[in-house]
Amino acid sequence: MVAGLIGNTITILIIKRYKEMNTTTNFYLSSMAMSDLIILLCLPFDLYRLWRPWIFGGFLCKFLFLISEGCTYSTILHITALSIERYLAICFPLKAKVFITKRRVKMVIVLLWVIALMSAAPFYNLVDVQIYNYTGFSEIISECEYTEYAKKSGLLKIMMWVTTVYFFFPMLCLTVLYGFIGKKLWKSKNTLRGPNVVNREKCHRQTVKILVVVILAFIICWLPFHIGRIIFVHIDDQMVCFSQYFNVVAIQLFYLSASINPILYNFISKKYRTAAYKLLRRSTADERAYNVIKDETGGHTETTCIQNEFITHI
Repeated sequence: MVAGLIGNTITILIIKRYKEMNTTTNFYLSSMAMSDLIILLCLPFDLYRLWRPWIFGGFLCKFLFLISEGCTYSTILHITALSIERYLAICFPLKAKVFITKRRVKMVIVLLWVIALMSAAPFYNLVDVQIYNYTGFSEIISECEYTEYAKKSGLLKIMMWVTTVYFFFPMLCLTVLYGFIGKKLWKSKNTLRGPNVVNREKCHRQTVKILVVVILAFIICWLPFHIGRIIFVHIDDQMVCFSQYFNVVAIQLFYLSASINPILYNFISKKYRTAAYKLLRRSTADERAYNVIKDETGGHTETTCIQNEFITHI
């Protein structure tokens, strides 16, 4: 939780503060970081709900389920929209340059959040505070969980399948999209001419590399979570223990997915590392020295940023 809160906050600040990071791709990544932040802020309540009687009332119980589910939908929608944008930018660059603008991307992001929260809205009525009087306990226990009506009416099973489709259908779309992207980049590998074209294609490959790693991490972390949901709604009494132990692992991977992206960005992208270093530097004198070097050289590359910082410290 601590790593995720710090990492995602840094990601948002980097994209907001530095103009060179204000790209349409990074707008999606910033919104995803916000979604991950919200998920991680729900973690303490989720832990409390598992280990202690619920004392925070019915509204917070319902709201936490709604917002957590909405963020999961939002993340997958952002990944899908971002992949579609990359597909258009690489396979149809001229049309994409006209069609994909920062203003339109911001509008799409707002729309994705609205769709995600509306899709998650039914969960608000599927959970509530349930009162139990367990044998051996001297007091009545309150728990925040799915209602008996939701379980018996079949609504819970329907919503679990909806969330599963929300996961598997976009994954199928992403597989197709990145197949086309990979084919396009492979064909253009030996036919590029001119430094501008080469640099643009190199940038495309770097962006696709980051997105592929993020998507693979997303699949690895979220697949057990959705399998656990399917098991949960189809189990009998003999499978209860298996379902519980399986979900212990799945829920940890689910929260890991909300904290791992900034770490992946740091490993893969020199530009992200440089921006993070600039953001976290202790001395303002280093910032002034960096700007002087940048002004004198008329710009910088990702590699020279790091070299200049090292020279500044010497």
